[in-house]
Amino acid sequence: MKPAARLRPKTAYLIASGDLRPSANRVCWPAQQKMEAALAKALSAQGWKIQRAHPVDRAAGHGFIDSQKMGMAVFRDIDPDAPLIVAEAVWQYSHHVLAGLTTHRGPILTVANWSGQWPGLVGLLNLNASLTKAGVRYSTLWSETFTDGFFQAGLQEWITTGAVTHDQSHVRDLALLKIPAEDERLGRDFARKLRREKAILGVFDEGCMGMFNAIVPDELLHPTGLFKERLSQSTLFATMRTVSDTEADGVITWLKKRGLQFRFGPNAETDLTEAQCASRRRCISPRCDSRMNSAARPSASNISRGSKTSRPASDLVEGMLNNVDRPPVKSADGRRVLFEGPGLAPLQ
Repeated sequence: MKPAARLRPKTAYLIASGDLRPSANRVCWPAQQKMEAALAKALSAQGWKIQRAHPVDRAAGHGFIDSQKMGMAVFRDIDPDAPLIVAEAVWQYSHHVLAGLTTHRGPILTVANWSGQWPGLVGLLNLNASLTKAGVRYSTLWSETFTDGFFQAGLQEWITTGAVTHDQSHVRDLALLKIPAEDERLGRDFARKLRREKAILGVFDEGCMGMFNAIVPDELLHPTGLFKERLSQSTLFATMRTVSDTEADGVITWLKKRGLQFRFGPNAETDLTEAQCASRRRCISPRCDSRMNSAARPSASNISRGSKTSRPASDLVEGMLNNVDRPPVKSADGRRVLFEGPGLAPLQ
């Protein structure tokens, strides 16, 4: 193993965690380049420089760390005491860089652009939550232009002290919160009932999309009465193939009656198409719902990553699986109502 490069004075080393999907990384790369240029300018105004800790891959068409293996390799060449900036202008898979960040000793600053173009800020928050869960010390900043006073002051504090402090005067200790007596009674009664009767959480792809922060340890859940049932993507895919067009269209009709609008376009790369919607409506049909959730109440499913190679990913699917307001769910043979729909009455 070759030794890490010697640290340069007044230099922050930059890494960029990206998506697992090559097409997303290519499309989003220009926004990342723009952000990194703005960061470099902001640091230059403080007398510092940015050194990219991994090169841009011209053949791939982007400069993101796009796998956990690559992330580990990148960190082998980073001095563990280097001031490190994790710059995110896009959605990113936290596990790409989490391993290296857990053993990094130098000051870590996570930075995101305040932009609605790509979900960089969401990616940053996912990474921050993963770092917090892993017990990694870090600071964080965000900006739209990287020239505002808030960002400049925070950046100056970080390069001077290795940390950024934020105003937390709005935070209150939970123990000081006064809950209305009736609400507290309702909560305690429900908690006792849940511990006594117990419930199943249906889980697809635990830690989906690198979300270490989303994995709640079983030993913490069990005392509350919640137990996971880890579900199979192959079962879901096989069941989707048994759903008829008529049954699938019934879901769309139900959604439209609720006021949901579908705006289709011709280009599958940039628009929502009818073909994509056809695949999605099979996934959220009551038949699939019954297969996944007949024993699971409530369900907490995330199905994006494991299904992305076989059908379009859909936040709509996940939202409906986790929502009490959805079409009535019947057993696979159609003879028994498992969940009534709005309110999801308990199984009898």
